[in-house]
Amino acid sequence: MLTSKNWLTLAACSVLFSAASYALSLENETDRDVQATMHLETIVLGSGCFWGAEKRYEALDGVIDAESGYADGKGFKASYRNITKQSRRYDENNYAEVVQVTFNSNIISAETLLKNYFESHDPTQKNRQGNDIGTQYRSIVLTTTAEQAKVVEQLKAQYQSKLTAAGFGTIKTIVKPLTEFFPAEEYHQDYLVKNPNGYCPDHSTGVVFEKVSEDAIDNTALLAGKQIVVIDSRDYCPYCEKFKKDVSNEYKGSIALTYRKADQLDGLTIKTPTWATPTILFLEDGKEVYGRQGYVSAAEFYKALGAFKLGDSEAYSVAFNARTDSPFCKQYAIFKNTPDGIFIDKLSGVPLFDTRDRFKSGTGWLSFTHPVKDTVTLHDDNSYGMQRIEIKSKSSGIHLGHLFPGEGPKGQDRYCINATVLEFVAREQS
Repeated sequence: MLTSKNWLTLAACSVLFSAASYALSLENETDRDVQATMHLETIVLGSGCFWGAEKRYEALDGVIDAESGYADGKGFKASYRNITKQSRRYDENNYAEVVQVTFNSNIISAETLLKNYFESHDPTQKNRQGNDIGTQYRSIVLTTTAEQAKVVEQLKAQYQSKLTAAGFGTIKTIVKPLTEFFPAEEYHQDYLVKNPNGYCPDHSTGVVFEKVSEDAIDNTALLAGKQIVVIDSRDYCPYCEKFKKDVSNEYKGSIALTYRKADQLDGLTIKTPTWATPTILFLEDGKEVYGRQGYVSAAEFYKALGAFKLGDSEAYSVAFNARTDSPFCKQYAIFKNTPDGIFIDKLSGVPLFDTRDRFKSGTGWLSFTHPVKDTVTLHDDNSYGMQRIEIKSKSSGIHLGHLFPGEGPKGQDRYCINATVLEFVAREQS
């Protein structure tokens, strides 16, 4: 398997070989001056914890490689254990957590890359980013060319004027030539890929070089009733994408789920810090009831949503404690004679059962011959000294009821379902 360094070496050899071959073919054309440029540059950037920064740079078009490591220290061996010692928290000779970025300047310029760098963290903080405190988290740019040094100083001055106008302090970013870079331990490389359950720190100020034109964000709808707001990242965030894939893309619940950036929460009362993405907020009448930073699985999301939507109710006990509705309960009485339609998961909104498969069993619980295809899972249930087959919703994982083989009409199966964990949608609305 080729490493990034092997790749770069092979690429350089390939270019040299090609250039040599080309030169030989033109050896008799003395009147021509043939030149070629690789357009490969490296720059080392420090903006706090290197895990999220590495992933952000790798997602940029034109970036060939991003490698976490240590730089700008002296007096001891550069390693994660050494730089994070409590005794070195305020050591000016400590190494900084940095990312060495190799990029094709013909695709992405140093200016564009450095604008992304400044916008992705808070350069006005000294020796820290958010809750990460210590000299290893300092804001630093280590250049490898005179042109890079010129560009970074120009951008630093431009960004300072914008930060000052926005009420921020002085930029603390250190700028100096790179002397030596030490790659971090292997377990730090591509850390966010190896550790998918978490969040991407977002310490950005929200101040940008060029304001992207956006329609004004109207949060009026979020001020009434129960709402779910997910704080997304302006940059690539693997945890955000994982949450979308595992949870929100399939969510169809009756409580609206809305995405916002951290600076698009005007009018809302938020208690949870918004520097991590994703952050999931449960709101009622515009005020946060509960917030959770970081990626959450479908099971974790729906349990939190269950508490938010159902509260201390029979429905919650049925859904998450595998309880059973009272026979002939109020909800059963409502649902046993509905018009043509679909019964959906009370939390996820996914269709589970069709009225065309409903029949009256005389048991006091809703009964169906089968569910909507691929929407439930079956599990052994040996509780209460009985051997039964438990039915759960595939989307939310909530308990629905039990399957009794052969107890339906003409020997069909009977899916015995608790009415309190369902909602009904008439056919013309489904």
